[in-house]
Amino acid sequence: MEISEDHIRKIIHVDMDAFYASVEQRDFPQYRNKPVIVGGSPQGRGVVAAASYEVRKYGVHSAMPAARAVKLCPHAIFVKPRFDVYKEVSEKIREIFFEYTDLVEPLSLDEAYLDVTENHKKIPSATLIADRIKKQIKQQTGLTASAGVAFNKFLAKIASDLDKPDGLSVITPDKAEEFIEQLEIGKFFGVGKATQRKMESLGIRTGADLKEWDEVDLVKQFGKSGHHYYRIVRGIDKRRVKTDRTRKSIGKERTFSEDVSDLEWIREFLTELSEKISQSMEKIGAAGKTITLKVRYEDFETVTRSYTLHHYTDDANELAEVAIRLLEETEAGAREVRLLGISVSSLNLRKSGVIGKQLEIPFEGF
Repeated sequence: MEISEDHIRKIIHVDMDAFYASVEQRDFPQYRNKPVIVGGSPQGRGVVAAASYEVRKYGVHSAMPAARAVKLCPHAIFVKPRFDVYKEVSEKIREIFFEYTDLVEPLSLDEAYLDVTENHKKIPSATLIADRIKKQIKQQTGLTASAGVAFNKFLAKIASDLDKPDGLSVITPDKAEEFIEQLEIGKFFGVGKATQRKMESLGIRTGADLKEWDEVDLVKQFGKSGHHYYRIVRGIDKRRVKTDRTRKSIGKERTFSEDVSDLEWIREFLTELSEKISQSMEKIGAAGKTITLKVRYEDFETVTRSYTLHHYTDDANELAEVAIRLLEETEAGAREVRLLGISVSSLNLRKSGVIGKQLEIPFEGF
């Protein structure tokens, strides 16, 4: 695989191991080596936010309904999230990252990319830096992290997942071609479950299968994404590590304690939700054009409906009017609803004189 010098960076992807659950096990000795689930109650409408490795072997994973998780592991210990604690720990971890580089891209509270091509400590080996970071995290927080090292973000993220927990995997340029060709298609960045099924129906099950397709045919089958698949299977990922992220949307949603089908009640709820979103937008001086309604039915099927205005707005009445109109394009009422949400995107921050301002988000990861 020939990779131009422009594409060779020293990228580390750090991913904390079962972060929320590990913090709980660290702080409460009675949870150690036990199947811990951080999230909502299985008696209600809770969802798994994090699962310890002890409970994962039963098939429990994040985003799973708590009621389903308790069926898989009846003796699991359910713990309410303590996000203030998780954020505090993540800030300590971020400080460790900044000891080595200012090029840190947080993805969530427990995950970040680092570009250490040039670093504060003048260490030529990204692998050595990743190892030192892992040890410092362990020493300062008592938690373990897994790290992946590669020459681009795509491969670094995959590498961090190869040897969990407490792993360190490296994919060098000379090993990348063989690695990518053997990689299962579902592991590729940008290949979701639906695309994976389509690819497999076309006989594309590994990177080697994908590499046999030319770019024109990939575009015919997958639209613009075909260009991405053509490049990624050849190890080409030009994305840089971004130190900040621009906020792209503002929204709120709620999962109800009981399913609802009363349309009048739903309209009133959307009106109240619009008011809260409007207040949030006003605080940061934002306005948006695209309003999206999210509806999750009682069977967990989720649909979204969007409408783009010709002007920017932060007006609660206008947001509610559009959301209620979008509601008519769903089956709410005919079908019971367990979750409703509204988000506003295509944002403009000019109202506060900070258009383009990079809004910090906490990081959920040779």
